[in-house]
Amino acid sequence: MATQAFEDIAETLEFLDDWEDRYRHVIELGRAMPPLDDSFKVPAYKVEGCASQVWLRPQVAQGRFDFQGDSDAMIVRGLIAILHALYAGVPVAEVGRIDAAAELGRLGLNDHLSAQRSNGLRAMVDRIRHTAATMR
Repeated sequence: MATQAFEDIAETLEFLDDWEDRYRHVIELGRAMPPLDDSFKVPAYKVEGCASQVWLRPQVAQGRFDFQGDSDAMIVRGLIAILHALYAGVPVAEVGRIDAAAELGRLGLNDHLSAQRSNGLRAMVDRIRHTAATMR
């Protein structure tokens, strides 16, 4: 059920043998993401439960979910980019059906993220799922 953009990331990470190379790739994904305008870095878009500052600004266009995101930590920006690849363009009604834990597990992130980063990633997924559920 993953998007092609997510499948492309999964394929690239699978190709990279060394976790350090994978980590660098995740950071590069974050660097390639457009920054969130400072006017949207407000409490309404802030994700609680993350060790870093994280903002997710959801949008729906033609019934499809999308969001902009940003963080003050580069690895977290990369995680936001991965979540964007997983959820962007998905019909709003299907966002909650995506098994994010299983999809992200395919990337091997669970074994290489700190407990705080893993908690933050779950908080971002929860925010996306909750937001999409209220946007239907």
